[in-house]
Amino acid sequence: MVLNNIEKLLEKYENGETTLKEEQVLKNYFLQDTVAPHLEVYKPLFTYFMVNQQEQFTKDVPLKTTRKFNYKWISVAAVAVLMLGVYFKMASTNNLGTIKDPEMAFKEVSKSLEMISKNFNKGASTVGYLDEVNKGTATLSYLNEIENITSIIFKANH
Repeated sequence: MVLNNIEKLLEKYENGETTLKEEQVLKNYFLQDTVAPHLEVYKPLFTYFMVNQQEQFTKDVPLKTTRKFNYKWISVAAVAVLMLGVYFKMASTNNLGTIKDPEMAFKEVSKSLEMISKNFNKGASTVGYLDEVNKGTATLSYLNEIENITSIIFKANH
């Protein structure tokens, strides 16, 4: 009867369904000197648990009370100070390239706009082939529509 009860408890233990009292019954059974021969394989498991409950941690754990100085934050602060210095230095210089003579300013603006116009026209002339590409894609889309219509017609005839 006891052996039958132990086997049922082992089955529940393997399924993870035992209570703490039932596990204690199993531990007490396997701590005995006489265990059924077919249950000997479980004996090391339960004796291991009992031995581990007896173990005590005796090593001292040192607590670190000294703080290390973190140099990473100093470098972040230094970069921030440098960036602020560069920003305020640039903001204080008001020389924005303004020209006080109106004729000279007009010549400079005209020269700049002429350069922009030349470069824009050169770029626009090199993309002239895109019009031909657009014509080709329109033709392909037309052919694709014809193919779709013929496939619908042939499917309807079958």
